[in-house]
Amino acid sequence: MVILSIDTSCDETACAITEGRKVLSNVIYSQVLIHKKWGGVVPSLAKRAHEERIDFVVEETLRKSKLGSHAFQLIDYIAVTQGPGLAMALEVGMRKAKELSLKYNKKIIPVNHLEGHIYSSFVQNGKGNPLRDFSFPYLALIISGSHTDIVLMKGHITYEILGEKIDDAAGEALDKAARMLGFGYPGGAVIERLAQEVKNIDEYHFPRPMLHSKNLQFSFSGLKTSLFYFLKIMPEKEKISKIKEIASSFQEAVFETIIKKTEDAIKQTCIKNIIVGGGVIANTYLRNKFRKLVKKHDGSILFPPYPYLTGDNAAMIGVAAYYKAEKGIFVEDNETLDRLPRFPLVNST
Repeated sequence: MVILSIDTSCDETACAITEGRKVLSNVIYSQVLIHKKWGGVVPSLAKRAHEERIDFVVEETLRKSKLGSHAFQLIDYIAVTQGPGLAMALEVGMRKAKELSLKYNKKIIPVNHLEGHIYSSFVQNGKGNPLRDFSFPYLALIISGSHTDIVLMKGHITYEILGEKIDDAAGEALDKAARMLGFGYPGGAVIERLAQEVKNIDEYHFPRPMLHSKNLQFSFSGLKTSLFYFLKIMPEKEKISKIKEIASSFQEAVFETIIKKTEDAIKQTCIKNIIVGGGVIANTYLRNKFRKLVKKHDGSILFPPYPYLTGDNAAMIGVAAYYKAEKGIFVEDNETLDRLPRFPLVNST
């Protein structure tokens, strides 16, 4: 089953061609430089950049796939991210998917961006590596700039939300902390680099939000506020000399909260197999924390196997679409297909 997939959920224009779990070609055009000077993604600029690049990205994906001049004779379906994401950005990908569907008479598979992040850990390269088998049930964690979720998966394309953010997501908190410390957007990678250079990783011990709550919800807004007032009363000279320790302490508060909530989920469900996806999991330190956690509970963990899979991409959308197609999940009427900026992760079967 060969699928051409499109993702324009935020600030990456992405297209991929997949065969099952194998990626035949993958193209990502990043808009980071466009949004960097604004300190975050500007929806109108994102839409314009998507519109300027979407045709090129699709054509380049077809070229790299080496399917030949009659590629669409070999492509079975078109997959597209329906949401969640920026409405103006999602619109560009949806419009392109409908155009290709009509032109080549291909059914559309609608994909939730979050399930794409879940399936990113099962993406393979063109040679079928890595060889990974599924072993349900799983606890799937999505840790990104917009989402922090714990999801129970009892089988393919079946989801039950056990915990989610009630305000700021983990990645959003890290970006805002970086901004308060005087660094640009995106800030998570900067925080990670600074934290790697200190010995006392938790010198300031910022609050761990909702750490002792009985549920699996996440809240990072209070932590961000705590940093704001901490910096407000801290002498400028001390702030400059201790900026690495501040960054490390903030990162530790975010990550310790995530690990503790994950451990609570393991204890509540007795499920020890874990999948983690999303941009924040690119952080090596967080990965090591997860490895220690599953080792403690004699479990297993899967991360996206290639760096590009932690960010937004269309390859993971194509793999998720493959399992949806196997269950017969297609758009019945293209005219009724619309973007869903707040698309909840729910079962589609």
